[in-house]
Amino acid sequence: MSELHVPDMALVLLVGPSGSGKSTFAARHFGRFETLSSDFFRGLVANDENDQSATPAAFDALRYVVAQRLRAGLLTVVDATNVQSEARRDWVRLAREHDVLPVAIVLDVPESVCVERNAARTDRTFGASVVKRQHDQLRRSLRSLGKEGFRRVHVLDGVDAIADATIVRDRLLNDARDEHGPFDVIGDVHGCRSELETLLGQLGYALVRDDLGRPVDAVHPAGRRAVFLGDLVDRGPDTPGVLRLVMGMVGAGHAIAVPGNHEDKLVRALRGRKVQTSHGLAETLAQLAAEPASFRAAVLAFCEGLVGHLVLDDGRLVVAHAGMTEAYQGRASGRVRAFALYGETTGETDEYGLPVRLPWADSYRGSAMVLYGHTPTVDAEWINGTMCLDTGCVFGGVLSALRYPERELVQVPAERVWCAAAKPLEPLRADRVASADGTGPVNSGPGGPSTVGVVPPGREVTTTRPRPAGMLAIDDVLGRQVVETRFLGRIGVRGEHAAGALEVMSRFAVDPAHLLYLPPTMSPTSSSRVDGLLEHPAEAFATYRDAGVDRVVGEEKHMGSRATVLLTRDPRRFGAPDGWRGVVTTRTGRAFFTPELTARFLGRLDAAVEHAGLWSELATDWLLLDGEVLPWSIKAGGMIRGQYAAIGAAATGALPTAVSALEQAAASGIDVTALLERTRARAVDADAYVASYRRYAADADGLDGVRFAPFQVLAAEGRTYATTDHGWHLGVADRLAAAAPDLVERTRSVVVDLADPASVEAGTAWWTELTDAGGEGMVVKPFVNLHRGAKGLTQPGIKVRGREYLRIVYGPEYTEPRNLERLRDRELGHKRSLALREYALGLEALERFVAGEPLWRVHQPVFAVLAMESEPVDPRL
Repeated sequence: MSELHVPDMALVLLVGPSGSGKSTFAARHFGRFETLSSDFFRGLVANDENDQSATPAAFDALRYVVAQRLRAGLLTVVDATNVQSEARRDWVRLAREHDVLPVAIVLDVPESVCVERNAARTDRTFGASVVKRQHDQLRRSLRSLGKEGFRRVHVLDGVDAIADATIVRDRLLNDARDEHGPFDVIGDVHGCRSELETLLGQLGYALVRDDLGRPVDAVHPAGRRAVFLGDLVDRGPDTPGVLRLVMGMVGAGHAIAVPGNHEDKLVRALRGRKVQTSHGLAETLAQLAAEPASFRAAVLAFCEGLVGHLVLDDGRLVVAHAGMTEAYQGRASGRVRAFALYGETTGETDEYGLPVRLPWADSYRGSAMVLYGHTPTVDAEWINGTMCLDTGCVFGGVLSALRYPERELVQVPAERVWCAAAKPLEPLRADRVASADGTGPVNSGPGGPSTVGVVPPGREVTTTRPRPAGMLAIDDVLGRQVVETRFLGRIGVRGEHAAGALEVMSRFAVDPAHLLYLPPTMSPTSSSRVDGLLEHPAEAFATYRDAGVDRVVGEEKHMGSRATVLLTRDPRRFGAPDGWRGVVTTRTGRAFFTPELTARFLGRLDAAVEHAGLWSELATDWLLLDGEVLPWSIKAGGMIRGQYAAIGAAATGALPTAVSALEQAAASGIDVTALLERTRARAVDADAYVASYRRYAADADGLDGVRFAPFQVLAAEGRTYATTDHGWHLGVADRLAAAAPDLVERTRSVVVDLADPASVEAGTAWWTELTDAGGEGMVVKPFVNLHRGAKGLTQPGIKVRGREYLRIVYGPEYTEPRNLERLRDRELGHKRSLALREYALGLEALERFVAGEPLWRVHQPVFAVLAMESEPVDPRL
């Protein structure tokens, strides 16, 4: 039995004349969807698999589907004769375009067998001459297949060989997804052995030395593994010492390594090829010349065996010397390896004679973290989930390592300048980059601390470039979008809704770098059957009971405007200038106040947070709060005057006059009793309507009279608070209210045990008392906060509004029995779906931000929430 080895990401061509058994072979060895047959595609386009006139159209469709599968990284088998070299050349070209390996499996069956098989098939109308021609073409092809670009060519000579063959799928060499770490990823060493030893010591590794005292291995007590990003050699004082240590670690399983462009050049030199010995290669060759021939042979074998890039930890981490764009990750081709070694260049050189490299990381949109080196820089900076760890040790900078998955940067300074840099290393200006702890630049440079923590969980270094690389690009949001969320799976956004959101985001919203979250819409409770009421707590309690929630909290619903407050003591954390305190934004991401009022408002809130002890207690220098700004008239003043007041004025002006006229008519003997009673009731309703909106239309001048009612801490440094119960959140709000009673409004609440009828009755009575006294109503929430039951994610809150407040929403006469009955038939399904989707998207944005993901990744769910606000829904719900 022969084994045919096939890469698990490959384009496999079955080659053989009609009747050689290709379809049978494919059905036996490959999956149902992995094999694409040219005959089947003829049937798709012409309803006849044997219609040769349909061949051009069939192959156009076949190539398209093959391309889509290769783009997705799926093994694909083409079942066609493929006996002509030009046909095979097109498939090899397509494989290269998608950076997958082309493989040929030749079924070399005698011509007589093929003719006999075709003659036995009633669906084959062509004669033996066609089979003979195909067989002759195959015979001529066998001599050239190996030169056509196939990575592997398997020739099965005869029927028995075909029957005995088995397919073995080989993982690509760069596929290390089953390696989960933890890792310590180390940047360009360039022969700096002493600094490498110091760095390994800082990382907790114990060096192992040979009889001559030379380090030949390093072992971490916790089982961590080092990952070397290439360029171990050249320029530095001890390339052999670095190689001896790294080769020993890799050989013992204590390290992994990828090659750099300097190793690639060294291999060619050791192979005796003609190369330029510039950029430190001459020194390396001289140092290696003093080593035994066996060591040089081991170095050659080691460097030749290094794989261009590696995909680790289930695809969450990619390491390559010069980086790896998402389209190339896990792929195998010459250009993928070239990108891994050299990056992307323009073909030009700068004034220092160095290649001009394109900033591929600026547009990186992959989900994997990419760690790389190659381009020396003073600052190790996160850009779109990528980090360059070449911090120029050999040029007098520092040697850097990133702990993964902790995302902690560890650095040791160079002992001296070992090589003069052809191009000076230019540090980023201090005002362009935020440090991890908010106390200074990310990289303290030579002579500074040997260990610098950069980007612990929740830290994304942000810059103030004109258009930061991590910011949302228009391509990220145009057209239909799908956002993957932790709590509700994949959520789609329609293209037309995205266009509306783009208009708001680009023209009216605050800087997206400061827009980390948009609050979700909130669904009302199901309509009540209680006489005279449209909403009542009983339905909200029942909804949560059915979802498996055993305890809820009813929070006073303030009649204000929903606001999200980002408060910070470290403006650099958000790429903002000194003195910037944060933002206060509306539900659609617009600034709530003018910049001057925002600064004053946040200054007072900062003092309250300090007085309440929250900065130190939460170990953070920023907070994101969800709440309401009171009074409602601050934002709704125009609507109150232009809509509610106008209706109220018209009603209260006309109806008393109408009542008076009807009373006079009744006194004169005209029977207007029914009309008079109805008009009097309308006048009473109109007065109630005016009283309702006036209750929430208090005056506010500047910040005088403005109050903030927080009800939830959304996030702080390193964590979100969606799974922290509402008792804690309301306790924080109470502490802020006690610290600043002139600014912070307390949110009253009641906790209800849904299994206890007395508790349910008490909760209902609390709502009744609240609304009878003029309160808007309450929001009922699962006490545990985020809740997932048997039916999935549970609504985060259900609003239950009072009778008189709803008069503003539905009109003065909505309580009339005929109107109330009509309004009870409300369609809540879409509103509830919208509320859940926006809730999940908001949580996703927060989780991404505190996890230190690129800002464009944070903006995607934020943008999606804004887009969903364009979905048509009854605004009264």
